[in-house]
Amino acid sequence: MPARPWSRVIRRAGAADVPRVAELIATAFAPLDAVAYLVPEPAGRHEIMTADFLILVEHAARHGRIDVIDDAPAAAVWFPRTGPVPEPPGYERRLAEATGPWLPRFRLLDSLFDKHHPDEPHHHLAFLAVHPSRQGQGLGTALLRHHHAELGGLPTYLEASSPRSRALYLRHGYRPREPFALPDGSTFWPMWRPGDPPAAA
Repeated sequence: MPARPWSRVIRRAGAADVPRVAELIATAFAPLDAVAYLVPEPAGRHEIMTADFLILVEHAARHGRIDVIDDAPAAAVWFPRTGPVPEPPGYERRLAEATGPWLPRFRLLDSLFDKHHPDEPHHHLAFLAVHPSRQGQGLGTALLRHHHAELGGLPTYLEASSPRSRALYLRHGYRPREPFALPDGSTFWPMWRPGDPPAAA
């Protein structure tokens, strides 16, 4: 009998995992409307998105946390926002190099994310990605439960990028906030999960 998804080993990723995690996110996010807006030309889209994700995944390896399952068919990228989080070194230069002619679209998305990000201390789920061949097997749920159990009562925040992911997060206690959209109508749903109350003595 196969192991339950949440009994699988979840490990913390290191620097050696970063390229594979960035590529996994690009693969898992490929069907999203927002991705088609960010890079309208299909040729080279995957490479551009991988290079863009690589910037933040590298940054998370130093200043956040990356959890993976089974050598990274699934990954969660978190940033603790309990204090100042530095910007990735050389971010503007690297973003321009990664995105080329589509840089203004990526800058617009960054500005929307910044505008809607809460100020309260929390952990930010930047990415939750499961390889298409492994979706629907509970891997995302396993990663969420794993991190939620280690928060010590802190709340969490994310931006859901599809109705399917929004439904997943609703099942895990996230509450929707006011959505926002890119110029083509591609919608993001900011979501907040209140912190767990302290355990009874």
